[in-house]
Amino acid sequence: MDRILQPLKDYVLADKENYQGVVDERFKALAEQFSRLQHARTEQGGAALVIYFQGQKVLDIYTGKKSENEAWQEDTMSLCYSTGKGVLATLAHILASQGLIDYDRPVADYWPEFAQQAKDKITLAHMLSHQSGLFDIRNIIDDAAEMANWPQMLERIAAAKPRFKVATDAAYQPLTFGWQVGGALEKATGQSLQSLMQQYLVQPLELDGAYFGVPAQELTRVARPIFPTQSSSQVKVKKTAARKPNLMERALIWSGQSPQDFQDGMIPKGMKNFNFFSNQGLQAVIPSANGVFTARSLAKIYAMLANHGLWQGETYISTENFQRLSQVQYTCRDRIMPLPMHWRLGYHRILSLGKASQGFGHMGFNGSGAWCDPERNLSFAYTHNFPTGSLTGDYRLWGLTQEALRCADAVLRGRKGWW
Repeated sequence: MDRILQPLKDYVLADKENYQGVVDERFKALAEQFSRLQHARTEQGGAALVIYFQGQKVLDIYTGKKSENEAWQEDTMSLCYSTGKGVLATLAHILASQGLIDYDRPVADYWPEFAQQAKDKITLAHMLSHQSGLFDIRNIIDDAAEMANWPQMLERIAAAKPRFKVATDAAYQPLTFGWQVGGALEKATGQSLQSLMQQYLVQPLELDGAYFGVPAQELTRVARPIFPTQSSSQVKVKKTAARKPNLMERALIWSGQSPQDFQDGMIPKGMKNFNFFSNQGLQAVIPSANGVFTARSLAKIYAMLANHGLWQGETYISTENFQRLSQVQYTCRDRIMPLPMHWRLGYHRILSLGKASQGFGHMGFNGSGAWCDPERNLSFAYTHNFPTGSLTGDYRLWGLTQEALRCADAVLRGRKGWW
Protein backbone atom coordinates (compact mmCIF):
# COMPACT_ATOMS: atom_id res chain seq x y z
CA MET A 1 0.00 0.00 0.00
CA ASP A 2 2.86 2.38 0.84
CA ARG A 3 4.29 1.89 -2.67
CA ILE A 4 0.94 2.93 -4.12
CA LEU A 5 0.48 5.92 -1.83
CA GLN A 6 4.07 7.20 -1.91
CA PRO A 7 3.80 9.01 -5.29
CA LEU A 8 0.69 10.77 -4.03
CA LYS A 9 2.46 11.79 -0.81
CA ASP A 10 5.46 13.00 -2.81
CA TYR A 11 3.18 15.11 -4.99
CA VAL A 12 1.18 16.68 -2.15
CA LEU A 13 4.23 17.49 0.00
CA ALA A 14 6.48 18.66 -2.85
CA ASP A 15 8.02 22.08 -3.33
CA LYS A 16 5.97 23.95 -5.97
CA GLU A 17 8.88 26.08 -7.15
CA ASN A 18 11.70 23.58 -7.50
CA TYR A 19 12.69 24.64 -11.02
CA GLN A 20 14.63 27.27 -12.94
CA GLY A 21 13.54 29.17 -16.03
CA VAL A 22 10.81 31.47 -17.28
CA VAL A 23 7.05 31.11 -16.76
CA ASP A 24 4.17 33.17 -18.13
CA GLU A 25 1.75 33.75 -15.25
CA ARG A 26 -1.05 32.11 -17.25
CA PHE A 27 0.89 28.82 -17.12
CA LYS A 28 2.06 29.12 -13.51
CA ALA A 29 -0.12 26.17 -12.44
CA LEU A 30 1.63 23.97 -15.00
CA ALA A 31 5.06 24.99 -13.68
CA GLU A 32 3.93 24.16 -10.16
CA GLN A 33 2.70 20.76 -11.26
CA PHE A 34 6.00 20.09 -13.04
CA SER A 35 7.80 20.92 -9.78
CA ARG A 36 5.53 18.68 -7.73
CA LEU A 37 6.05 15.74 -10.09
CA GLN A 38 9.83 16.10 -10.16
CA HIS A 39 10.68 17.29 -6.63
CA ALA A 40 10.95 13.90 -4.90
CA ARG A 41 13.35 12.58 -7.53
CA THR A 42 15.58 15.54 -8.36
CA GLU A 43 18.62 13.64 -7.06
CA GLN A 44 17.78 10.75 -9.39
CA GLY A 45 17.71 12.76 -12.61
CA GLY A 46 16.39 15.88 -14.27
CA ALA A 47 13.71 17.12 -16.61
CA ALA A 48 12.70 20.06 -18.80
CA LEU A 49 9.35 21.39 -20.00
CA VAL A 50 8.72 23.98 -22.74
CA ILE A 51 5.39 25.36 -23.98
CA TYR A 52 4.52 27.60 -26.93
CA PHE A 53 1.09 29.25 -27.03
CA GLN A 54 -0.26 31.45 -29.81
CA GLY A 55 3.18 31.66 -31.38
CA GLN A 56 5.01 32.68 -28.22
CA LYS A 57 7.12 30.69 -25.77
CA VAL A 58 5.25 30.92 -22.47
CA LEU A 59 7.09 28.38 -20.33
CA ASP A 60 10.71 27.18 -20.38
CA ILE A 61 11.75 25.43 -17.16
CA TYR A 62 14.05 22.67 -15.94
CA THR A 63 15.16 20.97 -12.74
CA GLY A 64 17.25 18.15 -11.29
CA LYS A 65 20.44 16.47 -12.38
CA LYS A 66 21.94 15.90 -15.82
CA SER A 67 24.28 13.23 -14.43
CA GLU A 68 25.50 12.08 -11.04
CA ASN A 69 27.81 15.09 -10.74
CA GLU A 70 26.14 17.73 -12.94
CA ALA A 71 22.98 19.79 -12.63
CA TRP A 72 20.54 20.00 -15.54
CA GLN A 73 21.25 23.11 -17.64
CA GLU A 74 19.03 25.17 -19.91
CA ASP A 75 20.72 23.68 -23.01
CA THR A 76 20.81 20.06 -21.76
CA MET A 77 19.81 17.50 -24.38
CA SER A 78 18.35 14.10 -23.63
CA LEU A 79 17.71 10.87 -25.48
CA CYS A 80 13.98 10.74 -26.19
CA TYR A 81 13.43 7.30 -27.76
CA SER A 82 10.34 7.28 -30.02
CA THR A 83 9.64 10.97 -29.53
CA GLY A 84 12.11 11.30 -32.39
CA LYS A 85 9.67 9.59 -34.76
CA GLY A 86 7.57 12.75 -34.76
CA VAL A 87 10.64 14.81 -35.65
CA LEU A 88 11.55 12.48 -38.51
CA ALA A 89 7.95 12.57 -39.75
CA THR A 90 7.99 16.37 -39.66
CA LEU A 91 11.15 16.39 -41.77
CA ALA A 92 9.41 14.08 -44.25
CA HIS A 93 6.45 16.47 -44.50
CA ILE A 94 8.75 19.44 -45.09
CA LEU A 95 10.52 17.56 -47.88
CA ALA A 96 7.18 16.52 -49.37
CA SER A 97 6.11 20.17 -49.36
CA GLN A 98 9.34 20.98 -51.20
CA GLY A 99 8.43 18.42 -53.85
CA LEU A 100 11.42 16.23 -53.01
CA ILE A 101 9.37 13.13 -52.15
CA ASP A 102 5.76 12.06 -52.76
CA TYR A 103 3.53 10.45 -50.15
CA ASP A 104 1.87 8.09 -52.63
CA ARG A 105 4.68 7.17 -54.99
CA PRO A 106 6.17 3.71 -54.39
CA VAL A 107 9.33 4.06 -52.31
CA ALA A 108 10.98 1.57 -54.68
CA ASP A 109 10.91 4.30 -57.36
CA TYR A 110 13.48 6.16 -55.26
CA TRP A 111 15.07 3.08 -53.72
CA PRO A 112 15.06 0.20 -56.26
CA GLU A 113 16.52 -2.36 -53.83
CA PHE A 114 13.50 -1.81 -51.59
CA ALA A 115 11.26 -3.58 -54.13
CA GLN A 116 12.51 -6.98 -52.89
CA GLN A 117 10.05 -9.34 -51.19
CA ALA A 118 7.00 -7.82 -52.93
CA LYS A 119 7.52 -4.35 -51.40
CA ASP A 120 7.12 -2.53 -54.72
CA LYS A 121 3.74 -1.02 -53.72
CA ILE A 122 4.76 0.39 -50.32
CA THR A 123 4.67 4.18 -50.18
CA LEU A 124 5.95 6.80 -47.75
CA ALA A 125 2.37 7.22 -46.49
CA HIS A 126 2.22 3.50 -45.62
CA MET A 127 5.49 3.77 -43.71
CA LEU A 128 4.44 6.88 -41.81
CA SER A 129 1.10 5.35 -40.78
CA HIS A 130 2.59 1.99 -39.72
CA GLN A 131 0.88 0.03 -42.51
CA SER A 132 3.93 -1.25 -44.39
CA GLY A 133 4.09 -4.60 -42.56
CA LEU A 134 7.78 -4.05 -41.77
CA PHE A 135 7.58 -3.93 -38.00
CA ASP A 136 9.82 -6.97 -37.31
CA ILE A 137 13.32 -6.18 -36.01
CA ARG A 138 14.01 -9.41 -34.17
CA ASN A 139 14.24 -11.56 -37.28
CA ILE A 140 16.16 -9.24 -39.61
CA ILE A 141 19.33 -8.78 -37.52
CA ASP A 142 21.36 -11.17 -35.40
CA ASP A 143 22.51 -8.72 -32.73
CA ALA A 144 21.24 -5.36 -31.50
CA ALA A 145 24.69 -3.81 -31.98
CA GLU A 146 24.05 -3.99 -35.74
CA MET A 147 21.54 -1.16 -35.31
CA ALA A 148 24.46 1.28 -35.09
CA ASN A 149 25.44 0.51 -38.70
CA TRP A 150 23.17 2.76 -40.78
CA PRO A 151 24.15 1.51 -44.29
CA GLN A 152 23.79 -2.11 -43.21
CA MET A 153 20.38 -1.47 -41.65
CA LEU A 154 19.13 0.10 -44.87
CA GLU A 155 20.23 -3.06 -46.67
CA ARG A 156 18.39 -5.21 -44.13
CA ILE A 157 15.20 -3.16 -44.50
CA ALA A 158 15.43 -3.32 -48.29
CA ALA A 159 15.76 -7.12 -48.12
CA ALA A 160 13.12 -7.65 -45.41
CA LYS A 161 9.82 -9.42 -46.02
CA PRO A 162 6.68 -7.69 -44.69
CA ARG A 163 4.66 -9.59 -42.10
CA PHE A 164 1.42 -8.65 -43.87
CA LYS A 165 0.41 -7.26 -47.24
CA VAL A 166 0.69 -3.51 -47.41
CA ALA A 167 -2.30 -1.59 -46.00
CA THR A 168 -4.21 -4.75 -45.04
CA ASP A 169 -3.30 -4.37 -41.36
CA ALA A 170 -1.40 -2.02 -39.06
CA ALA A 171 1.49 -2.59 -36.66
CA TYR A 172 3.44 0.09 -34.86
CA GLN A 173 7.07 -0.03 -36.01
CA PRO A 174 9.04 0.61 -32.81
CA LEU A 175 12.50 0.38 -34.39
CA THR A 176 12.16 -0.17 -38.13
CA PHE A 177 10.23 3.08 -38.73
CA GLY A 178 13.44 5.13 -38.72
CA TRP A 179 15.28 3.07 -41.33
CA GLN A 180 12.22 2.94 -43.56
CA VAL A 181 11.39 6.65 -43.50
CA GLY A 182 14.98 7.85 -43.14
CA GLY A 183 16.10 5.57 -45.95
CA ALA A 184 13.32 6.77 -48.23
CA LEU A 185 14.26 10.42 -47.58
CA GLU A 186 17.92 9.76 -48.30
CA LYS A 187 17.24 7.84 -51.50
CA ALA A 188 14.73 10.41 -52.78
CA THR A 189 17.06 13.38 -52.22
CA GLY A 190 20.54 11.91 -52.55
CA GLN A 191 21.50 13.54 -49.24
CA SER A 192 22.28 12.09 -45.84
CA LEU A 193 19.65 12.21 -43.13
CA GLN A 194 21.88 14.40 -40.96
CA SER A 195 22.32 16.87 -43.84
CA LEU A 196 18.57 16.96 -44.46
CA MET A 197 17.92 17.60 -40.76
CA GLN A 198 20.33 20.54 -40.71
CA GLN A 199 19.20 22.07 -44.00
CA TYR A 200 15.43 21.78 -43.66
CA LEU A 201 14.72 21.72 -39.92
CA VAL A 202 17.55 22.64 -37.54
CA GLN A 203 18.95 25.71 -39.30
CA PRO A 204 15.69 27.27 -40.54
CA LEU A 205 14.01 26.91 -37.14
CA GLU A 206 17.22 27.83 -35.28
CA LEU A 207 16.96 24.78 -33.03
CA ASP A 208 19.38 24.58 -30.10
CA GLY A 209 19.86 20.81 -30.14
CA ALA A 210 18.27 18.14 -32.35
CA TYR A 211 20.18 15.11 -33.60
CA PHE A 212 19.90 11.65 -35.03
CA GLY A 213 23.52 10.80 -34.29
CA VAL A 214 25.09 13.21 -31.80
CA PRO A 215 28.36 14.82 -32.98
CA ALA A 216 31.32 14.00 -30.73
CA GLN A 217 31.70 17.63 -29.65
CA GLU A 218 28.08 17.72 -28.41
CA LEU A 219 28.16 14.59 -26.25
CA THR A 220 28.87 16.57 -23.09
CA ARG A 221 25.46 18.25 -23.41
CA VAL A 222 23.57 14.95 -23.27
CA ALA A 223 21.94 13.92 -19.98
CA ARG A 224 22.77 10.39 -18.88
CA PRO A 225 20.54 8.20 -16.69
CA ILE A 226 21.42 7.84 -13.02
CA PHE A 227 20.87 4.23 -11.98
CA PRO A 228 20.31 3.42 -8.29
CA THR A 229 22.99 1.34 -6.59
CA GLN A 230 21.67 -2.03 -5.46
CA SER A 231 22.86 -3.70 -2.30
CA SER A 232 23.59 -7.41 -2.38
CA SER A 233 20.34 -8.07 -0.53
CA GLN A 234 18.39 -6.31 -3.30
CA VAL A 235 19.86 -8.33 -6.15
CA LYS A 236 17.39 -10.98 -7.20
CA VAL A 237 18.65 -14.49 -7.88
CA LYS A 238 17.73 -15.70 -11.34
CA LYS A 239 15.49 -18.72 -11.40
CA THR A 240 16.27 -21.66 -13.61
CA ALA A 241 12.62 -22.62 -14.02
CA ALA A 242 10.74 -21.66 -17.18
CA ARG A 243 9.92 -17.95 -17.22
CA LYS A 244 6.29 -17.03 -16.72
CA PRO A 245 4.73 -14.29 -18.89
CA ASN A 246 5.31 -10.86 -17.40
CA LEU A 247 2.54 -8.33 -16.75
CA MET A 248 2.85 -6.71 -20.17
CA GLU A 249 2.73 -10.08 -21.92
CA ARG A 250 -0.31 -11.15 -19.89
CA ALA A 251 -2.05 -7.89 -20.73
CA LEU A 252 -1.34 -8.42 -24.43
CA ILE A 253 -2.72 -11.94 -24.31
CA TRP A 254 -5.82 -10.76 -22.43
CA SER A 255 -6.41 -7.99 -24.98
CA GLY A 256 -6.18 -10.37 -27.92
CA GLN A 257 -2.82 -9.17 -29.18
CA SER A 258 0.10 -11.46 -29.92
CA PRO A 259 3.05 -11.32 -27.50
CA GLN A 260 5.17 -12.64 -30.37
CA ASP A 261 4.35 -9.62 -32.52
CA PHE A 262 5.26 -7.37 -29.60
CA GLN A 263 8.58 -9.14 -29.04
CA ASP A 264 9.47 -9.21 -32.73
CA GLY A 265 8.75 -5.51 -33.09
CA MET A 266 10.29 -4.27 -29.84
CA ILE A 267 13.17 -6.51 -28.83
CA PRO A 268 16.08 -7.27 -31.18
CA LYS A 269 18.30 -10.22 -30.37
CA GLY A 270 21.31 -9.41 -28.20
CA MET A 271 19.87 -6.21 -26.74
CA LYS A 272 22.14 -6.72 -23.71
CA ASN A 273 25.06 -6.01 -26.04
CA PHE A 274 23.89 -2.51 -26.94
CA ASN A 275 23.47 0.60 -24.80
CA PHE A 276 21.63 3.58 -26.30
CA PHE A 277 23.27 5.86 -23.71
CA SER A 278 26.85 4.84 -24.53
CA ASN A 279 28.84 7.16 -26.79
CA GLN A 280 28.42 4.59 -29.57
CA GLY A 281 24.68 4.47 -29.01
CA LEU A 282 24.29 8.25 -28.95
CA GLN A 283 26.41 8.77 -32.06
CA ALA A 284 24.63 6.09 -34.07
CA VAL A 285 21.80 7.00 -36.43
CA ILE A 286 18.76 5.11 -35.12
CA PRO A 287 15.94 7.63 -35.72
CA SER A 288 13.18 5.49 -34.21
CA ALA A 289 14.87 5.23 -30.84
CA ASN A 290 17.87 7.49 -30.23
CA GLY A 291 16.84 10.98 -31.24
CA VAL A 292 18.52 13.47 -28.90
CA PHE A 293 16.84 16.82 -28.32
CA THR A 294 16.40 19.75 -26.01
CA ALA A 295 12.84 20.38 -24.89
CA ARG A 296 13.19 23.79 -26.54
CA SER A 297 13.86 22.23 -29.95
CA LEU A 298 10.96 19.81 -29.71
CA ALA A 299 8.53 22.50 -28.56
CA LYS A 300 9.59 24.81 -31.40
CA ILE A 301 9.14 22.11 -34.04
CA TYR A 302 5.65 21.47 -32.74
CA ALA A 303 4.93 25.21 -32.44
CA MET A 304 5.39 25.36 -36.21
CA LEU A 305 2.98 22.43 -36.55
CA ALA A 306 0.54 24.05 -34.11
CA ASN A 307 0.52 27.00 -36.52
CA HIS A 308 -0.43 24.71 -39.45
CA GLY A 309 3.08 24.46 -40.87
CA LEU A 310 3.86 28.18 -40.76
CA TRP A 311 6.50 29.87 -38.61
CA GLN A 312 7.63 33.49 -38.54
CA GLY A 313 6.33 34.21 -42.01
CA GLU A 314 7.80 31.10 -43.60
CA THR A 315 5.82 28.12 -44.92
CA TYR A 316 7.45 24.85 -43.90
CA ILE A 317 4.54 22.56 -44.73
CA SER A 318 1.97 23.36 -47.42
CA THR A 319 -1.71 23.67 -46.51
CA GLU A 320 -2.54 20.57 -48.55
CA ASN A 321 0.19 18.52 -46.90
CA PHE A 322 -0.73 19.74 -43.43
CA GLN A 323 -4.30 18.57 -43.96
CA ARG A 324 -2.96 15.23 -45.15
CA LEU A 325 -0.51 14.65 -42.30
CA SER A 326 -3.02 15.52 -39.57
CA GLN A 327 -5.78 13.24 -40.87
CA VAL A 328 -6.42 10.11 -38.79
CA GLN A 329 -5.65 7.04 -40.91
CA TYR A 330 -7.49 4.49 -38.75
CA THR A 331 -8.91 4.27 -35.25
CA CYS A 332 -8.53 0.55 -34.58
CA ARG A 333 -5.75 -0.75 -32.35
CA ASP A 334 -2.65 -1.89 -34.21
CA ARG A 335 -0.78 -5.13 -33.56
CA ILE A 336 1.76 -3.68 -31.11
CA MET A 337 0.33 -0.82 -29.07
CA PRO A 338 -2.04 -1.68 -26.19
CA LEU A 339 -4.28 1.34 -26.91
CA PRO A 340 -5.79 2.67 -30.14
CA MET A 341 -3.38 5.43 -31.13
CA HIS A 342 -5.38 7.04 -33.97
CA TRP A 343 -2.31 7.19 -36.17
CA ARG A 344 -1.82 10.12 -38.54
CA LEU A 345 1.14 10.26 -40.92
CA GLY A 346 3.88 9.83 -38.32
CA TYR A 347 2.01 11.03 -35.25
CA HIS A 348 -0.51 9.66 -32.76
CA ARG A 349 -3.29 11.23 -30.69
CA ILE A 350 -2.61 13.23 -27.55
CA LEU A 351 -2.96 11.20 -24.35
CA SER A 352 -4.15 13.18 -21.34
CA LEU A 353 -6.07 12.60 -18.11
CA GLY A 354 -9.36 13.45 -19.77
CA LYS A 355 -8.98 16.78 -21.54
CA ALA A 356 -10.05 16.44 -25.18
CA SER A 357 -7.73 17.48 -28.00
CA GLN A 358 -7.66 16.96 -31.74
CA GLY A 359 -3.92 17.49 -31.68
CA PHE A 360 -1.12 15.04 -32.36
CA GLY A 361 2.48 14.26 -31.55
CA HIS A 362 4.70 11.42 -30.40
CA MET A 363 5.90 10.10 -27.05
CA GLY A 364 8.93 8.03 -26.23
CA PHE A 365 9.41 4.79 -24.31
CA ASN A 366 10.91 6.68 -21.37
CA GLY A 367 7.88 8.94 -21.01
CA SER A 368 9.29 11.91 -22.89
CA GLY A 369 6.91 13.46 -25.38
CA ALA A 370 6.08 16.35 -27.67
CA TRP A 371 2.83 17.39 -29.33
CA CYS A 372 0.85 20.19 -30.92
CA ASP A 373 -2.78 21.27 -30.75
CA PRO A 374 -3.50 23.42 -33.83
CA GLU A 375 -6.98 24.39 -32.59
CA ARG A 376 -5.43 25.91 -29.46
CA ASN A 377 -2.19 26.96 -31.23
CA LEU A 378 -0.37 25.18 -28.44
CA SER A 379 2.77 23.04 -28.39
CA PHE A 380 4.38 21.00 -25.62
CA ALA A 381 7.68 19.21 -25.02
CA TYR A 382 8.83 17.26 -21.98
CA THR A 383 12.24 15.60 -21.73
CA HIS A 384 14.12 13.85 -18.91
CA ASN A 385 16.81 11.29 -18.10
CA PHE A 386 15.07 9.06 -15.54
CA PRO A 387 15.52 5.32 -16.22
CA THR A 388 11.84 4.53 -16.73
CA GLY A 389 9.97 2.75 -19.50
CA SER A 390 6.38 2.48 -20.67
CA LEU A 391 4.68 1.97 -24.03
CA THR A 392 2.00 4.53 -23.20
CA GLY A 393 4.08 7.14 -21.42
CA ASP A 394 4.93 7.91 -17.83
CA TYR A 395 1.93 9.20 -15.80
CA ARG A 396 3.80 12.50 -15.46
CA LEU A 397 3.56 13.01 -19.22
CA TRP A 398 -0.21 12.50 -19.12
CA GLY A 399 -0.60 14.83 -16.14
CA LEU A 400 1.53 17.62 -17.60
CA THR A 401 -0.33 17.31 -20.89
CA GLN A 402 -3.64 17.63 -19.07
CA GLU A 403 -2.58 20.77 -17.22
CA ALA A 404 -1.08 22.38 -20.35
CA LEU A 405 -4.41 21.98 -22.13
CA ARG A 406 -6.29 23.30 -19.10
CA CYS A 407 -4.10 26.41 -18.83
CA ALA A 408 -4.63 27.16 -22.52
CA ASP A 409 -8.39 26.74 -22.12
CA ALA A 410 -8.42 29.16 -19.20
CA VAL A 411 -7.22 31.79 -21.67
CA LEU A 412 -9.22 30.71 -24.70
CA ARG A 413 -12.52 29.74 -23.05
CA GLY A 414 -12.43 31.50 -19.73
CA ARG A 415 -12.35 28.31 -17.68
CA LYS A 416 -9.95 25.43 -17.34
CA GLY A 417 -12.33 22.49 -17.00
CA TRP A 418 -11.25 18.90 -16.68
CA TRP A 419 -12.76 17.49 -19.85
